[in-house]
Parts: sequence; C-alpha cells; structure tokens
Amino acid sequence: MNLTLGFSTCPNDTFIFDAMVHNRVDTEGLTFETVMADVEELNRLAFAGEIDITKLSYAAYAQLTSQYVLLDAGSALGRNNGPLLISKTKIYPDEVPNLRIAIPGEHTTANLLLSVAYPSVKEKKEYLFSDIEEVVLSGEMDAGLIIHENRFTYQKRGLKKILDLGEYWEETTGSPIPLGGIVVNRNLPREVQEKVNRVMKRSVEYAYEQPDASYPFVKLYAQEMEESVMRSHIDLYVNEFTRNLGDEGKQAVRTLYSKAEDLGIIPKMERSIFLD
Repeated sequence: MNLTLGFSTCPNDTFIFDAMVHNRVDTEGLTFETVMADVEELNRLAFAGEIDITKLSYAAYAQLTSQYVLLDAGSALGRNNGPLLISKTKIYPDEVPNLRIAIPGEHTTANLLLSVAYPSVKEKKEYLFSDIEEVVLSGEMDAGLIIHENRFTYQKRGLKKILDLGEYWEETTGSPIPLGGIVVNRNLPREVQEKVNRVMKRSVEYAYEQPDASYPFVKLYAQEMEESVMRSHIDLYVNEFTRNLGDEGKQAVRTLYSKAEDLGIIPKMERSIFLD
C-alpha cells in the first residue's frame, strides 16, 4: 500500500524519517511517497486533506482532530526547546502586546504558545520561518517568533531575546512543551493506522541506534547549516518523547489544548486524539 508522507527538511525530521523512507526497517508492506515542505505548508496540505501521514504542528492538529489521529511515535516535545521571541533592540516582556510581531505561520505551535502567553497581541504577520530574523533586523517588524535552527544563530546576528516561550510554558505548567506530532488519516483502515504507528516507532529507534546512517540524508537538506548546529538541532528536538509520547507527553498535549480552549483560541476537543 502506497501512502503520502509529509515531513520537513529540518534535521530532526530527516533524522527520524530516514529509516522508513529508505527501507532500513520493516515497513510491513507499506511504501511512501514523500512530500518535504515547511511545517506551515504541511499544515496546509493536511487542512486540504491531501496527505495520508504528516508532521503537523500541535496548533494545526487542534483544528484537524476529525480528520487525523496522533501517532505515539515521532513527536517533538521536550524541555528548553520552545520558540523564542526576539528583537533588534532591548524590549521587555511586558511590552509584547504592543509590538508588531513576525510569526512563522498562523497554525504553528509557536503562534499558539504566543497567543496563550499574550492573548492581547493585535498585530502579527506571517513569514517563512527562515526570513523572520531579516525582517526584524530591517525594522519591518518590531519582534519575531523564531523556531528551528534560528534559535541557535540569532545572537550571532546581534538579535536579543525578549522571551523564551518554552521556558514560559514550563514555568507555568511544569509540563514539557508540545511542538509537533505525526498524524495519520482517520479514513485509513485501523490496521493500516497501527502499521504506520509501528513503522514510525521502528524508524525512530533505528535513528537512535544507528545515528550515522541518516547523516547523508540529514546533510542533504541542511547544506547551509554548520554541522554543530545540525547536531544540536537533532539533540534538542529528538528525545524519549519522540520514541513514545507516554503518559507525560499525552498529558502535556492535553494541557496545551485545555489552556487554548479556555481562551477560545481552539475549538473544544470532541473525540480522542491519540491512537490508543
């Protein structure tokens, strides 16, 4: 059975998907047509129902629970790995509601976390995540919400941190921060959904056991990234929650959604979101 499979070119994604797309693990007869794109483009494809399995921001998934179910393996959760709000000049956190903020997409978890922390922010504008530093440096926007590898490089460009939204989340909830997960279309037969879950888990475990095997694939899509940044990226976003969400990971996702529901940012969850 051939399925469309979406993930980003970021090192943490290419690292964990390498084994399943290159047949390094048992795929139980499944084959994959890969779609590699920025997370906001993957979100768009999922909203259009055009993809079977995909990486999805937890913010986008909150709108898509009737179409997709969340796998146990493949998620990006953790501590000290959240999005950063940065600026060109020194700005204090209490000034944030009055800023013009560049965001990496309406349906990114970064934007959801910003909305939870600062529900009164009125001026946001979407940019490709890799362009955000530039629009802040140019003065086009007062601040930017950065994700992915930019959190390792912003200081080299003279930018300053206003707030680490990951730290904010952890301090206020005590939970790891949910960023993105892997979902499978609910219209697929249950046995196929379970196969996908098992294959994803094998792929993650292979990446842990044979980390050098994925290096050529990771490097192919991170050509302009320093190797130290690439490896730091993987170390930050791939962890035990990527192997299996577990009870702690699932509770963190529930906490995020509960807070967003209370603020009216996302609709109330009406069905189970986990592949139990």
